[in-house]
Amino acid sequence: MYGLIGKIEAVAGQRTALIEILVSGVAGMPGCLSYIVAEDTTDEAAIWVTEVWDSQESHQASLSLPSVQQAIAAGRPLIVGFGERFETVPIGGHGLENERVTSAV
Repeated sequence: MYGLIGKIEAVAGQRTALIEILVSGVAGMPGCLSYIVAEDTTDEAAIWVTEVWDSQESHQASLSLPSVQQAIAAGRPLIVGFGERFETVPIGGHGLENERVTSAV
């Protein structure tokens, strides 16, 4: 599995609009096991996106999907910049129980 956790800084007053764009553009992404968009509790402009994919290749391929390209185009003007970005190897948890074990068998 492949995971990403990233922080996005929205234009002042545009966080909700950016969240709506990010959430609407994620339907039907092959290989996406989880895509969570969350508000930062200490920064009114910050958004955290947590993604879990079956592989890094699936994540890369998703960037060329029409729905993702549309979300990127619509969201870009609402983004000031990007903060921390972490790549992870998800092991399991709620919603991912036994994914790694199942994948390895």
